[in-house]
Amino acid sequence: MKHLLSVTDAKKDIFEILELAGNFKEDPYGKKPLKNKTLAMIFEKASTRTRISFEVAMLHLGGNPLYLSASDMQLGRGEIIEDTANVLSRYVDGVMIRAIKHEDVLLFAQNSNVPVINGLTDKEHPCQSLTDIFTIFEHKNSYQVKMAYLGDGNNVCNSLLLTCALVGMDLTVVCPVGYEPDQEIFEKALMYAEETGSNIEITSNVRDGVKDADVIYTDVWVSMGDEAEKLQRLIDLNDYQVNMELLKRAKPDALVMHCLPAIRGQEITDEVMKSSQSVIWDQAENRMHVETAILFKLLNK
Repeated sequence: MKHLLSVTDAKKDIFEILELAGNFKEDPYGKKPLKNKTLAMIFEKASTRTRISFEVAMLHLGGNPLYLSASDMQLGRGEIIEDTANVLSRYVDGVMIRAIKHEDVLLFAQNSNVPVINGLTDKEHPCQSLTDIFTIFEHKNSYQVKMAYLGDGNNVCNSLLLTCALVGMDLTVVCPVGYEPDQEIFEKALMYAEETGSNIEITSNVRDGVKDADVIYTDVWVSMGDEAEKLQRLIDLNDYQVNMELLKRAKPDALVMHCLPAIRGQEITDEVMKSSQSVIWDQAENRMHVETAILFKLLNK
């Protein structure tokens, strides 16, 4: 694994990464394998969890995180991505990018001599989906579970499709017509699912989609960049809210997950977030442990 631009880059390493994450969670202050190494972190979008979790993860490994806002760099004044990538490759040992366009991260990696990590793009969020699978295994002690993802088939949903298919987990995407995940990614997930026995499907029927689910997952209905569509999205997604009534249609011990930030009263209710079935805060913490494993895997060379 040279880069982590998509979950598919970790296809051969996924279980090793998940195991490493568990080890780092048990002993986050152990050895410092990345001492004197530096991770550049480029942010085109605002962040809470991505920035803090990566910074702390790098510090736990003995390395140095370097925060770079795109608006403070020459990228924000017209320098092309290729030039920035070539220069940073001379300065740092790895780069994490939270970008607007997925194609920009791919282009950056093509011109980088150091590992590049996708911290989020409009197409995928691989660090998040790997964290989600890690969290489910932590609570269920198995990958043989059924997840129901409700709402917008966004970047998180795309990465969940691939990750679930790779580990053999069932995933039903429950969304209105017009809000389906990326078709190319869906087809790729189906291909992986044939190898692992995972059941991957999409439905607009909420009742059928959440039936017998072991995990109920949701995300914001209006992501950054979708603000102009806010009113229409709230109307279209209204019936896909994760509330206590919906939760009763899943298994009695179903987990509730949300990658955050959450807009309580829209995609999820305050009652569900505070319920005993919610593992949202474990999920948020685990971003740090999984990213520690990813950094170790990519930079410890």
